[in-house]
Amino acid sequence: MEDSRQVENLIYSYAERIDNGDLEGVAALFHAAEIFSAAHDVRRTGFDEVLEMYQTSTRLYESTATPQTKHLTTNVIIEIDEGGMEASARSYYTVIQATDSLPLQPIISGRYKDRFRKTENQWQFSSREMIVDLVGDLSAHLLYDASGIA
Repeated sequence: MEDSRQVENLIYSYAERIDNGDLEGVAALFHAAEIFSAAHDVRRTGFDEVLEMYQTSTRLYESTATPQTKHLTTNVIIEIDEGGMEASARSYYTVIQATDSLPLQPIISGRYKDRFRKTENQWQFSSREMIVDLVGDLSAHLLYDASGIA
């Protein structure tokens, strides 16, 4: 599989894992990486810190063991460096959610700025910056008051 496709699959794996409620799988994507929001002064590095961040922030519903969301990732632009060992990507995300008490709706939208490195012929995240552009009703998704996110 070509390099850009492997990188793209990592981007989509994040969405698939979080929507399936696989928080350990999300954290595994960042086992040797950081995930951060510069605007909110939040930075987590490695499996344990990333897992703790998602476990303390993401509401999982007992009936499905998922957050009942779909993370839609679009407008993916991938650039592989000349040496073929590092890459960057930019993409948009929109999260939609529906619960028993919340009709289907977009709840947040923004951008990812990702960096990747190739180690032993495998691509992996080295960093993800999450940028929030638009905020809806996050009360059914997050375990904390998100009124300061926008």
